[in-house]
Amino acid sequence: MLKEKVEKILVNQIGKEAYSSNLYLAMASWAECNGYPGIAQWMYAQSGEERMHMLKFVGYINERGGKAVIPAIEEPPSAFKNVTDLFKQTMEHEQYISEAINEIVAVCNEEKDFSTHQWVQWFVNEQIEEEASVSNILDRLNLIGDNGNLYLFDRDIMGMRNSGGAEA
Repeated sequence: MLKEKVEKILVNQIGKEAYSSNLYLAMASWAECNGYPGIAQWMYAQSGEERMHMLKFVGYINERGGKAVIPAIEEPPSAFKNVTDLFKQTMEHEQYISEAINEIVAVCNEEKDFSTHQWVQWFVNEQIEEEASVSNILDRLNLIGDNGNLYLFDRDIMGMRNSGGAEA
């Protein structure tokens, strides 16, 4: 049985994961409309992954005797200055999610909920991979520079998914 404080923070994370999925969907649409099919494909894949994360939280909460509540989701931005801006915002968002996951770990420790603490470790590791992947992309974009040709980058981006030292 989930303790009230643990259930509350897990339910809150459902909304964050849902927003993440919608954010990456909006980014995919922007990329697709701006002639970056590879980046769009990468973002569509990220969107699906975030939806899967949301469903993991829903399933875990319900399985442990809690009640998963699906919140309304704020509309994400739909316009970005350029590809670098898109990925800088992606990194900022992944860091925000990492902080949220770390807060779940802290609450689990505080409440002595060792089962949930163990379960959430998958997300801790996932966030390490996500940040490494986006960091790798930002490094490549930095090498290309503001006036660089993004054709090869766009073509090769799917090979950069979850790379950066960590394998998915």
